[in-house]
Amino acid sequence: MGYGNELVIRNYNVQKDRARVEDLERRCEVGPTERVVLFTDTLGDPICRIRNSPMYKMLVAMFRNELVGVIQGSIKLATVHKPPKDLAKVGYVLGLRVAPSHRRKGIGLRLVRRLEEWFIANDVDYAYVATEKDNEASVKLFVGKLSYVKFRTSAILVNPVNRRALRVSSDIEVAKMRIEEAEFLYHKFMDSSTEFFPHDIGNILRNKLSLGTWVAYPRGESLISGVKVPSSWAMLSVWNSGELFKLRLGKAPLSCLTYTKCSRLIDKIFPCFKLSAIPDFFNPFGFYFMYGVYREGPLSGKMVRTLCQYVHNVARKTNDCKVIVTEVGCQDSLRFQIPHRKSLSCPEDFWCIKALKIEEKKGLYELTRTSPTARAIFVDPREV
Repeated sequence: MGYGNELVIRNYNVQKDRARVEDLERRCEVGPTERVVLFTDTLGDPICRIRNSPMYKMLVAMFRNELVGVIQGSIKLATVHKPPKDLAKVGYVLGLRVAPSHRRKGIGLRLVRRLEEWFIANDVDYAYVATEKDNEASVKLFVGKLSYVKFRTSAILVNPVNRRALRVSSDIEVAKMRIEEAEFLYHKFMDSSTEFFPHDIGNILRNKLSLGTWVAYPRGESLISGVKVPSSWAMLSVWNSGELFKLRLGKAPLSCLTYTKCSRLIDKIFPCFKLSAIPDFFNPFGFYFMYGVYREGPLSGKMVRTLCQYVHNVARKTNDCKVIVTEVGCQDSLRFQIPHRKSLSCPEDFWCIKALKIEEKKGLYELTRTSPTARAIFVDPREV
């Protein structure tokens, strides 16, 4: 049974709601038992994950003075390849939480609908959400009740940062690009080939959390110019998510915990073994997010791996950076070139989409039927 008029949904108020939202987040920490589960620590700022977005909102659900649910959303202009236009206003739904004792009573449904009202009031064309395929309650809510349709699947790849530097191939040049160069290349190579490519990529690259953009290419060849590119090359950017919030280990199989402790002990006592030790995940830690990964050419896989090794060596100089995260399409061959630890990664995330305008609903079928291998997904670091 629902709560009727007794349930009040309103805007988040930092003075009134911060502590109660943090308490709700802790009570909602659940996850599959067969693998490691990483949770977020917002450092006292529940809205930190979307604070850098062009437009954002957080709603709370109140029942008899108890905070029983929250939801967040952001709005931006992005590439959505559907004729007759390729640029659309999209609203991202995230952070939906309902108190365990108040579930199955329609609170989540009402929170999403209220957020969609905000999207519609701001002329949003599409709403989208990402959720784990194993989250049956979330899939049932968005697909079964709210008419979202499966759009893409992605893999969240997580790789530990070890204390030893990785060897970077001497026959590959790695160079940091100027922001203007990176912005030009992203528009040239990713705007037309990537779903959800942000129209304001320049703002992302200029954000203080964006540590830079690097390009890799065979040593001896010329650096990318406006006309000519090397025979094989790759580029990526890095976002310091650890400055916004931390991750921490929620739970893990006993075998994983045992290996973590043993590998670190062996690495300390017998460094000559060069065992790949898993960092200490038992306290909150920071992480880097790699975004805008792009590559071309027959040796581009090697270029991507070299960039990942380079980013690893940068990350190890940051005190609390314990993992490097990226997200790519499940059908994208990039996932086989990016180093990651299977036990820490999420193999399949569902991206679901919903048209909020009548004219967009007519073309949604065509959009969702585009082959997942035809275009990559650009994961905005402001929405991680």
